[in-house]
Amino acid sequence: MVAYAMSQLIKKIFSLTFLWVAVHANASPLFDDNAVIDVELTGPIGSLIKDKDDRTEQLFILKANGVEQYVQVRVRGKSRLRVCKFPPLRFNFSESNTERTVFAGQNKLKLVTHCRNNDASQVDALQEFAVYRIFNIISDIGYRVRLLRITYRDTDERRKDEALERYGFLLESDDELAARVGGHPVNVTGISLRSLDEDHAAAVYVFQYLIGNTDWSMVMADEDDVCCHNGDILDIESKRFYVPYDFDLAGLVNARHAYPDPSLPIRKVTQRYYLGFCTSRDTLQSALGLIKLHKEEILGVLSDIPGLPERDREKSIDYLDQFFTRADDEEKMLNSFERRCH
Repeated sequence: MVAYAMSQLIKKIFSLTFLWVAVHANASPLFDDNAVIDVELTGPIGSLIKDKDDRTEQLFILKANGVEQYVQVRVRGKSRLRVCKFPPLRFNFSESNTERTVFAGQNKLKLVTHCRNNDASQVDALQEFAVYRIFNIISDIGYRVRLLRITYRDTDERRKDEALERYGFLLESDDELAARVGGHPVNVTGISLRSLDEDHAAAVYVFQYLIGNTDWSMVMADEDDVCCHNGDILDIESKRFYVPYDFDLAGLVNARHAYPDPSLPIRKVTQRYYLGFCTSRDTLQSALGLIKLHKEEILGVLSDIPGLPERDREKSIDYLDQFFTRADDEEKMLNSFERRCH
């Protein structure tokens, strides 16, 4: 009975999944597969990183599956641009023929890179990749990701032909996400709680607590001019959906540059703190039940991440398992959520 009830809940929360089928035939296959793609990225990497405050695109050669193509690359990001020696990048395929490549149908894609040139930052990137995959289990209305094993070849004169191999991952574009779920992205200065899909919002609240993430908000950040902080808004039919991204400050990732906001009563990002808005008890309980139902799949994500050292894999699984152990006492956890909700 419990499994049946949860399956009915899933259908209710994601009733728009059928729209995915309608657009799937026209979608790029890039995010339909989870296999790692080996790529080579050749170009003026040294100059790009040295001048990271300059967001001018530079021409690179991207090679995947034996096929080379030109791609325009620039740095991107906000906080990571300040703290990372190797900043996140953006690929622009608009001037390239992608038809017969793994990037067919793509235009502009965000690449999440290793923040610093050390093993610890590589682990951080892989753990953040895992976070996106976990949210994909919980909701179809979330950004899909594809893991790359990248060989960077720097053509700058002083670093000519230097090679660096690191994992990174690509994020599905907001346009592709919107087409997949039958919605459209919107830029608004704020959102009312009544406009949100209540079930999806509650799932986001519990998910953020699961991964120990406090670096998100459904209001504008100080440096932004639209809502929301580390989340995009999609309109689907008559409801709005908050789609989270950027998880480098989550406790599950526990990046070396991660610190909680000083306004919060926690000292380190691995301490979970609930930031969800107040919602009905039944809705919140259903969201918690949904995540508990997928416990094995969620823990299994970490087991499937290539390149993640076993010690870090075990620590990540243990961090998630702490949540599920506490969630065995649903009443206690729900009471704590309701005491802290906004």
